[in-house]
Amino acid sequence: MTTAKPDRPTGRILVVGGYGAVGATVTSALSEWFPGRVVPGGRDESRAQRHGGVRVDVTDLDSFRHTLDSLGDVTMMVLCVEPPDASVARACLERGIHVVDIGATQHLLDGVAELHDLATSAGATAVLSVGVAPGLTNLLARRAHDAVGGAERLDLTVLLGSGERHGTDAVRWTVDGLAAERITARSIRTALPGYGIRTVHPFPFSDQHTLRRTLGVAEITTRMCLDSRLLTGLLFALRRAGLLRAARLHTVRTTLTEVFRRVHIGGDGFGIRADARRGDRHVAYTINGQAQSRVTGLVAAYVARELLTNTAPVGVHHIEELPALADLPEALEAHGVMLRRLDGRQES
Repeated sequence: MTTAKPDRPTGRILVVGGYGAVGATVTSALSEWFPGRVVPGGRDESRAQRHGGVRVDVTDLDSFRHTLDSLGDVTMMVLCVEPPDASVARACLERGIHVVDIGATQHLLDGVAELHDLATSAGATAVLSVGVAPGLTNLLARRAHDAVGGAERLDLTVLLGSGERHGTDAVRWTVDGLAAERITARSIRTALPGYGIRTVHPFPFSDQHTLRRTLGVAEITTRMCLDSRLLTGLLFALRRAGLLRAARLHTVRTTLTEVFRRVHIGGDGFGIRADARRGDRHVAYTINGQAQSRVTGLVAAYVARELLTNTAPVGVHHIEELPALADLPEALEAHGVMLRRLDGRQES
């Protein structure tokens, strides 16, 4: 994947959530590559207009359709917020508008995936699992899987910076994950370059479910920790004790989300690791970077640019299913992201 500026496409690029934690990076990068084409959108009309955009409300389907029709020449939507269901993606795909979706909630991803035939008939492409996790985890899993000649088991690890200021959707998603039903997979110790040996805990990232289908690997587990050992130990001790299950109650979940938005302990770095094993073969890939929200936005921007400047297969695809995106980690090295390969080693 080249980092050179592409030719300008035709049509506008609607970035929903285009002034938020992730969307601002998407808007900035795409505006540099496609000047005059990018339209940031969000529910706060005055804020959207200050950024040269329009009001967009993904919870009001009729209003969203009206926005698409009013803009008239939308070529692509980059979705940086989580809508209630797949209706927003459907509204775009049925109009032949490409979709790049950074969503991480499994049932929403499954809902968009069911629109494959609609997208194909309309000549549109949707790319799912776009971001850090899912996203870069999927791409590293694909590399490790191919490197061992077809993995029998994949272990994915995600370390998040607990000091970063994440968007509301990202925090809410994390709270929901912590409040999920008891997970049977075990916690393990693994090395993350720059962070040493860490205890990582099973967490319901969507990548482990998606990759079972796209790679055909039956045994996949994604685990996580925070850069703060203290906060990681506290949260997962509470989960083991069942005390976080109360977060399934709306009022408790809302309170926890607000607390996590305001409390920032740790840094803004992140690390991910994908281990593939087949017999006695073991290959691992790792990525380190700073500012997960910024890198998520960069991943989305690069995916959008690829769809707009090159021929992509129509239909709905997860990021690891498109060979043209395989070298996206190398493209991100220009933005301070470090990629490593570890052959059967656990060194930090």
